[in-house]
Amino acid sequence: MTRETDDRPARVVVADDQTVVREGIVMLLGLLPGVEIVGAAGDGDEAVKLVAELAPDVVLMDLRMPRCDGVEATRRIRAEHPGTQVVVLTTFADDESLFPALKAGARGYLTKDAGGDEIVRAVRSVLSGDAGLSPSIQRRLLERLSAPEPEPAHPAEPPDGLTTREMEVLLLIAEGLSNQEIGRRLHVSTATVKTHINNMFAKIGIKDRAQAVRYAYRKGLVRLRQGE
Repeated sequence: MTRETDDRPARVVVADDQTVVREGIVMLLGLLPGVEIVGAAGDGDEAVKLVAELAPDVVLMDLRMPRCDGVEATRRIRAEHPGTQVVVLTTFADDESLFPALKAGARGYLTKDAGGDEIVRAVRSVLSGDAGLSPSIQRRLLERLSAPEPEPAHPAEPPDGLTTREMEVLLLIAEGLSNQEIGRRLHVSTATVKTHINNMFAKIGIKDRAQAVRYAYRKGLVRLRQGE
């Protein structure tokens, strides 16, 4: 459901773990018409809680945050509070950041070199049902869509000692699924999913889901799944 554009300011929550950046965004947008900052969060968990409490129109979401990253927070917000849209505002414009965020339900994606007017335009765009993408992100999407699909390399076995089930969990993380969704897909408990994730993280030497997505892309595992 989208909100028709009108003269009311868009009610916005800003989520960023860096205090200076978060406060700077709040200050910048507070000087511009068309936006009302109603809350600020230091991580994804806090962002989800603020959305439940405040029902904002839009969350400006950083991706790399502790406890709960921006992709997971976006997925939870869109599943639990569909009246709130998400615009990613991040330093990163690589495929490993962009596509999981869009799959999780983000309707806009800007890099932090965006000006205040560009952020406001993205907010208004997503509220009217359009995508709020910066020109550089639009070009990146077009390049990705127009690029020929590489021939998938079929490994004889999962890399780095992963089990087949750990590989399945890794690929589902790369698709943007939460632990609960992975459990339903694989017909196992959430606790079992967490065990597989902990084992997989230890084997490949990573610490969070964003690193897992980068690992899957670097190893060509995501392309493998798409090519099957």
